[in-house]
Amino acid sequence: MSPSSPTHLISLSHQIPPPTPLRFIWAHWSPRAPSSLWGYIFGETFCSYISINNSSNFEVRDVTIKAEIQTERQRILLLDTSKTPVESIRAGGRYDFIVEHDVKELGAHTLVCTAVYNDGDGDRKYLPQFFKFIVANPLSVRTKETTYLEACIENHTKTNLYMDQVEFEPAQHWSAKIVKADEHKSEKDSLSREIFKPPVLIRSGGGIRNYLYQLRSSSNGSAQSNILGKLQITWRTNLGEPGRLQTQQILGTPVTHKEIELCVMEVPSVINLDKPFSVHLNLKNHTERELGPFEVWLSQNDSLDEKAVMINGLQTMELPQLKAFGATDFHLNLIATKLGVQKITGITVFDKSEKKTHVPLPDLEIFVDVDDLFPQVEFSIHL
Repeated sequence: MSPSSPTHLISLSHQIPPPTPLRFIWAHWSPRAPSSLWGYIFGETFCSYISINNSSNFEVRDVTIKAEIQTERQRILLLDTSKTPVESIRAGGRYDFIVEHDVKELGAHTLVCTAVYNDGDGDRKYLPQFFKFIVANPLSVRTKETTYLEACIENHTKTNLYMDQVEFEPAQHWSAKIVKADEHKSEKDSLSREIFKPPVLIRSGGGIRNYLYQLRSSSNGSAQSNILGKLQITWRTNLGEPGRLQTQQILGTPVTHKEIELCVMEVPSVINLDKPFSVHLNLKNHTERELGPFEVWLSQNDSLDEKAVMINGLQTMELPQLKAFGATDFHLNLIATKLGVQKITGITVFDKSEKKTHVPLPDLEIFVDVDDLFPQVEFSIHL
């Protein structure tokens, strides 16, 4: 550690009975104020300079030292000298070491330091000592997913955080591009900003920064998972202490992809009673394999007397096979038998090869008028 580094020496000898000749002293490096000495934030590196002091008037020998971090889930060994014990620590002397650990869990943490040694009488003695600290979450990340993914990052700490990197790593079948407000500036300025990229400040005590990402499917809609990706965030504190955080996988709205999609391309603006008209349709194959051939018809859910729109001509239309991700346009000839607002219902596609009926096209409203050839009657009222 450099001389200018903010360190705080903490003697916890009151935890050890007075006769014990050895004690641990923890020199903790913290980029934040002493008030937060006993707390770390998720993503930081825990770093401590630990000294084991011999306060007795005799030499201790064959000192085995262990240091480990204990959490609710696991124990992480940081130091173990059992294979190469410290030969001796003279009276009034000390043995120093440094331990580091990337903080990747929230909640209570305990640094456990133990020493096993031979005292002046040759008796084997055991010294345990504990240092506890809390790990808090520095940031809250909220996302909103429509066509875009918006990440709202809020600083929950008491120190300013300087964002070095906030990157969205898209999942398979997705690509992502960050949307910036200053994209209209010159290429020269953009190149300069990339080379000398200043960190983004998120102020302490609730400062917020929003990031917007444009998501695109890179597999023509064939991805079945609703996993979008995850955020990688790195930052530094006021004194340059680094931290990093990786979110869990961000889930989007579940999307069910149709193998076959039937779309309406065009409907005549004028539809007359008992006169044939044609609806322009498009059939798309969203899979990576060839599908078809197909049959298209109007399902007969209603009786013929009640149905307002029927097929004009052959009741079944034949369509050829569709290649992978292919599409075809076709026209369906219909005739309306009732006036006013009516619905074209039950346009159905049947895959002859797979013997599979696909979901019918949603109902389509049309307005059926009388033919202009009929005589028009005007009523006028004179007062």
